[in-house]
Amino acid sequence: MEPSTTIRRMLGERKIIVPTYQRAYSWETPNENFNKKTHTDVFLKDLEDYNKSNSVSTYYFGHFLFEDKQTHFCVIDGQQRLTTIVIFISALFKKLKSIRNLSEFETECYEDIIKRNSTVRLQTVDYDNQLFKDYVIDQTKKDKKGLETESTKRIIQAFDFFTKQLAEKDESYLVKMLKTISESSCTTHPVKNESEAIQMFIFQNNRGKQPSNLEVIKALFMYNVHLYGGEGKENLIDEIKNRFEKIYKSISSIEYRINEDDILVYTLRVYFNSLWETNALEKINRELSELNPTAFIKSFTQSLAISFEHLNTFFGKDERDSYKIHSLVTLGNIALACPFIIKAYKFGLNVEQVGNLCDSLKTLVLRHRLIGTRAELTSRINDVFVKFTENNADIKPIVERVSFMKTTNDWWWAYWNNAELEKSLQGGLNHSIAKYLLWKYENFIASHGNPGYSPSRFDTILSPELEHVAPSTEPKVKPHGYNEYDEEFRNRYINCLGNYLLLSKSHNCSLSNIGFLDKLKSYKDSAQQREIRNLIAEDGIWSKEVIQKRKERIIGFVMGTF
Repeated sequence: MEPSTTIRRMLGERKIIVPTYQRAYSWETPNENFNKKTHTDVFLKDLEDYNKSNSVSTYYFGHFLFEDKQTHFCVIDGQQRLTTIVIFISALFKKLKSIRNLSEFETECYEDIIKRNSTVRLQTVDYDNQLFKDYVIDQTKKDKKGLETESTKRIIQAFDFFTKQLAEKDESYLVKMLKTISESSCTTHPVKNESEAIQMFIFQNNRGKQPSNLEVIKALFMYNVHLYGGEGKENLIDEIKNRFEKIYKSISSIEYRINEDDILVYTLRVYFNSLWETNALEKINRELSELNPTAFIKSFTQSLAISFEHLNTFFGKDERDSYKIHSLVTLGNIALACPFIIKAYKFGLNVEQVGNLCDSLKTLVLRHRLIGTRAELTSRINDVFVKFTENNADIKPIVERVSFMKTTNDWWWAYWNNAELEKSLQGGLNHSIAKYLLWKYENFIASHGNPGYSPSRFDTILSPELEHVAPSTEPKVKPHGYNEYDEEFRNRYINCLGNYLLLSKSHNCSLSNIGFLDKLKSYKDSAQQREIRNLIAEDGIWSKEVIQKRKERIIGFVMGTF
């Protein structure tokens, strides 16, 4: 492979494979709910801007790093760009073939970039490759069923996005774009020594998505094994690759729920048994500076893979099956809970026990978010975390610590007690927390007098939104059925739990800024909506008194539950 080449020559020389221990496809694509600039639309815009210019130099796609395996190349850095190029060109050929037969030049480009005979020129990670081949290359798969990973969804989203963008393009656009990409320049560095490739990855910055701390750690581990692994080097490298293959599979399933670098930090806390661990790169580099770091590398990589495996179960099957786990996950911002949860799975606690642990930690997470104190929480719970061990895998001390912090008046502990919680509930709340509390309140009042009631999940609400019963802006038409919009009403009652209602987006949009009696007619679906109807006095006014009464009910529920 030449150091300076073109995209067509690079892909046409030998088959290129993304190794399974590398990250799967991670570039984002815009959709109707996601309007910010993403990797794929920037990719396309850059190409279109170049084609509109009068540049005499070829388009440059950047640098690619490969390991030379004699029969094929393994891409070490640049796989996101390379995968996107192939996805885009495949979509382009789909459109061009719908217009006319390919020319000789175009057929040769297709064979060099996409597929020659039965050989696909680029192979993604093993667990995504069949979908990549069926949907993008051969285009025999038309449905989107059976997608097990986020990376397969991203591959489909990218191909569909490019297909849609090219749908209205004429032949001249397609031909020019094919020429631009096939002849675009790039630089390559193929190496036969894997440790050299890994070392270059560690120090090289490229366009596109920057490597995560987890990717840097993986590279550091493999490089150090190459240096210090001795006779067992190859076996340990294979072990690291296998573990990271499992890690990346887990990431592809749960990355929309939790950040991979956060899991790295949580694993660090579990491994060193301290919630004070925060800087993964600094800590691990210190461990790698020891005389022979291979024992640590082997042990920590195993712990890391176990953490991802357990959290995959936690955010997957167990979250679907356990209402208590679902409640904690729905609350969000659960960083303080995750190291406890990883330990619980590691020590073999069953789903019911993990759910009870989540139920207790949920209380602390909610209070910490609501009260917003500057008081530092780690020192208050680190000792129970440290004592939560395989030989003492009892959640009771953790539950007792949370209960103590709820009721104590001791100054050092009292920042999260009941008095502070009640105070924090009086005014306006963060909307995500308010929605969470109203969802829990809905299940609470719906279960009254209904012994067979099964709590509803938050994710069954279609696009949940926070409705202001009395609108933030006073309706122009009068009488509108709300309290007079005086200063006290605007400042104390508009933004409070008593005036909030959890509705689906479609219901909320249908209400707009209408009068209260018209709005009340639509309040018939949920227990809270029926409760509001029952609270209204004969005058039919949504008044300060009614809002206050409802707020006290909700606060009473929160105080008794959390």
